[in-house]
Amino acid sequence: MRKITYLVPVVVLAVIGALSSIFIVDEREKALVLQFGRVVAVKEDPGLAFKIPLIQEVVRYDDRILSLDTPTIEVTPSDDRRLVVDAFARYRITDVERFRLAVGVAGLRAAEDRLVSILTTQIRAVLGSEGVTSDTILSPDRAALMSRITAEARRRSEALGLEVIDVRLKQTNLPAQNLEATLARMRAEREREAADEIARGEEAALRVRAQADRTVVELVSEARREAEITRGEADALRNNIFAEAFGQDPEFFDFYRSLTAYERALQGSNSMMVITPDSEFFDYFDGTGLADAEPREGAANDTE
Repeated sequence: MRKITYLVPVVVLAVIGALSSIFIVDEREKALVLQFGRVVAVKEDPGLAFKIPLIQEVVRYDDRILSLDTPTIEVTPSDDRRLVVDAFARYRITDVERFRLAVGVAGLRAAEDRLVSILTTQIRAVLGSEGVTSDTILSPDRAALMSRITAEARRRSEALGLEVIDVRLKQTNLPAQNLEATLARMRAEREREAADEIARGEEAALRVRAQADRTVVELVSEARREAEITRGEADALRNNIFAEAFGQDPEFFDFYRSLTAYERALQGSNSMMVITPDSEFFDYFDGTGLADAEPREGAANDTE
């Protein structure tokens, strides 16, 4: 009975010791076995692992790809136009032993602070290098700039046991104090372009209007010339007809002209003329004009 009393605590302690010596490494993490703060084993493969209870301890680190956002910084490209830039990076812990030696017990927070410093330095260095302007940063060429930043940050972060997978610029804007000036300059540039377009349009309109006026003058002049020619030909034809008619019967022609003169002279209800009664104008009123007229050749033949 006394032996069982002593044996039970021993068994319990043995079970506790055995359980405390076993730990599981998850597939999403890596582990370090430390003995008095010194690394004695690195466990990177998932599964069961062992350590010495009470003497050794296990420190776990994430083996997945991690994300880190950098604070907003101002950079000055070679054209001296300041830009506000912020970026984000994707990284992972590749060498946990070197990572532990580099950051100590501070862990991932200290590593990210140092990585932010590396990224900020490389962003300033690359975006402020010779030949890099604000237009280059805002153009498709920024992909090459991000590749340069990634390569430099990867090289410098190897001492921390980290691998920088990618660095991307999230936004690239003008500082608030420069934004209004830039917008005003852009507005003035657009207004100048608009004024140039308006001036060119007015110049083209003047050319078209002048050409149209010239065409109108030419058409009107040509029409008037043709009208004068037609009118002259018509007047000549009319005069020929009158001349032929006058030659055939001069007395009738005089009579017709007199009637036309009467019609034009005696228009209206209160027409008044002051003229002597024996004037030739009234020859056809008293019949003397017709009586004095010689009979026409056709009429004489009819009498015969």
